[in-house]
Order: sequence, then structure tokens, then C-alpha cells
Amino acid sequence: MGFRKFQADAIFTGTKLLGADQVLIMDQHGVVEAIVPVSEAGDEIQYQSGWLSPGFVNAHCHLELSHMKGLIPEGTGLVDFIMSILSLRHFPEDEILQAISDAEAAMIQNGIVAVGDISNNATSFLQKSKNNLSWHTFLEISGFSPQIAPMRFEQGLAAYRQFEPLQGDAFRLSMAAHAPYSVSSALWELMAPYYHGKTTSLHNQETDFEDDFLGYHKGDFTRLYELLKVDTSFYHPTGKSSVQSVAHHFAGAKQVLLVHDTFTKEADLDFIAALSEAQQTQYHFCLCVNANLYINKALPPIELLRQKNCSLVLGTDSLASNHQLSILAEIKTIQANYPQIPLTEILQWATFNGAKALGFENRLGSFEKGKQPGMVWIKEASMPDHSLT
Repeated sequence: MGFRKFQADAIFTGTKLLGADQVLIMDQHGVVEAIVPVSEAGDEIQYQSGWLSPGFVNAHCHLELSHMKGLIPEGTGLVDFIMSILSLRHFPEDEILQAISDAEAAMIQNGIVAVGDISNNATSFLQKSKNNLSWHTFLEISGFSPQIAPMRFEQGLAAYRQFEPLQGDAFRLSMAAHAPYSVSSALWELMAPYYHGKTTSLHNQETDFEDDFLGYHKGDFTRLYELLKVDTSFYHPTGKSSVQSVAHHFAGAKQVLLVHDTFTKEADLDFIAALSEAQQTQYHFCLCVNANLYINKALPPIELLRQKNCSLVLGTDSLASNHQLSILAEIKTIQANYPQIPLTEILQWATFNGAKALGFENRLGSFEKGKQPGMVWIKEASMPDHSLT
């Protein structure tokens, strides 16, 4: 069998950076054979200026919203953004399916090899069944009124069963609650058996008033439910932050992706650290910085997350809240706002950490023998100052 040999200014393995004296060897199908010194690699080495990295993992996306690109203005805040999403879901099916296909093609072009995708229905089923990418589909369910919990669960379960036949090495499937402010305790209980032993997801503290609603039944989410004509008088506030109000429901889950975390505080991270140990559940914090800027003009507390040794992964959110589905664009935004963070650390979030969070670490995320992680060529990467140009 023939092998392909790649040399660059540097090779990022998924966890560490190697110098220009190393050569990555893959077979014709992209399966890693070895990384060896150039003196042992023989001839026919292909040289690329810049850095080589495993393929990127987009840990949070909404593929089914791809037809909404450019339709929602920036800076509306989350409540008005949600109302816009609800009003724009009813497009002709052929337009939605074409946008889904185009968005997947763009992610492939942008070096993405695996996606954690939020699905509220089975619209993306056909595209995912083509196995162009590795997918972890989070079948997301919401409904804040306890009375509608059985109906919402049955609707979600029907879509879940449509996706079930796709399960395999390149396709994972889990149920997921949408957000603390949009799921009743009754609905949490119905979903619980479906994330036991699996990875699940939760939109977490994306706004500064999420804590107000869960803890004290006040703030802008009261306006959201007034607009939706949903009676929330039944709700008894917890006096705690949103994530502290609901994280006990994750008992039994193997992994949890907390997504956005824009307004997560130190006390919340300490709470999650203790809960993780008690539950034997691994928590990952998914950063979607360009979407945070698009909707709320805010960024998550990345330095605090690093100080607390949180497992970080990267996502793009949807084309309704982002100009592109590009992990490299997310990396550049993080570097622009946090220039002190080494590129190697951010790349690990984008590769190895993401693959582990989605359950693909045996195949993707790092240049290790037997894996087929894809390869990204990052042009003009500067090793001394860890910047991207």
C-alpha cells in the first residue's frame, strides 16, 4: 500500500506541537501510519508552509437553520433573536434542504470533519445519511409548560426514531434539553432515560437575564413568554443560577456539553466541578464566540474557564447567528480578543477536545496511528507568537 508523507513548518498533533523536522505519514485513505523524523521518512515528502492540524470539530451547530443566513439583524439580544427564529422556520422545504446541503459543503471546505448538531426535527436526516461528515445529532426538545410535556416528548421521540438507523461509528444520537428556561421538570424527567450513559447538550447562560428568570422569575424571559402567550405563573423560582437550578437532571449522563456560557460565573464553575465528581459526568464548555457577538455583543469568560481547568471545545452555532460555519474563524476571533492564549491550546479545543466531547476520539481529533482524523493546512501560522494570519 502506498503512503503519503507530509512535512510543514510545524505539525500540531491534536495535543502538542512538533517542529519542521517531523513528517506525518498517512495511507491513501487518510489513516495515520506514523509521525517520524524527516531523516527516517525517505523520499517523496510533500512540504507545506504553515501548520498541519487534524481536521476541526464543530461541537455545536444548527444545520436545519441554514436557510436563515443573513435574515436576522445582529445585536437584537436573545429574546428577539428567538422570536425571529420561530417566525422564519416555515420556508419551502426545497429551500431548507438546499441550504442544509450548502452549509455542509461549506463546513467540509472549512476543514471540519465532525459536527455536534442540534436538530428539532428530522429535516437534516437525508443530508446526514450521506455520511460526508461524522455527526453527533442532539435531538433537542423544549417546552416550559408542564401540560405540554408529554406531547413535546412524543414529537421529539418520533424524530429520534427516524435518526436511529443512522447510528454507527460516524453517527451518534442523543436527546437534549434546549435550555434551562425552556424545559419543564416534567419534560426533563421524560428525557432522562435517553441521555443516560450518553453525551447530551444544553444551551447555558447565553444571556445575563437567564439567571434572573430561573432564580427569581423576572427579567427579559418573562417578556418572551408573554410574547409566546405562555403562562408561567406555575413556576417557583429556585433562588439559584440557571445552571445550578437544572444540572442535577444530568445524573447518569456520560458527558454534557454546556453551550455558550457567555455569562457563566465562578460560582457556577465551582458548582459544576463538584457536581461532575459526584455524578461521574464529564462536563465540556462549548464556546461559540462569533454567535455570542452576533446576538448579544458579548464574549464568554474564557480566561476564567481556563483558570478553572475546564474542558473547552469550539462551535459555530447556526448561520442564523453567524456569517460562516468556520472553526478557523472562531479561532481567529478568540485570538483577537485573547491574544495571550497559545494557538496550540485553542487548536486542542478545536480538535482533540471536540472529538472526545462528541464521542469520536477513537477515530478523529489527533494524529495517532490508526485514526483517520482528516488534515487541515493552516497557512502562514506563526509559531513564535502563536497567531494566525
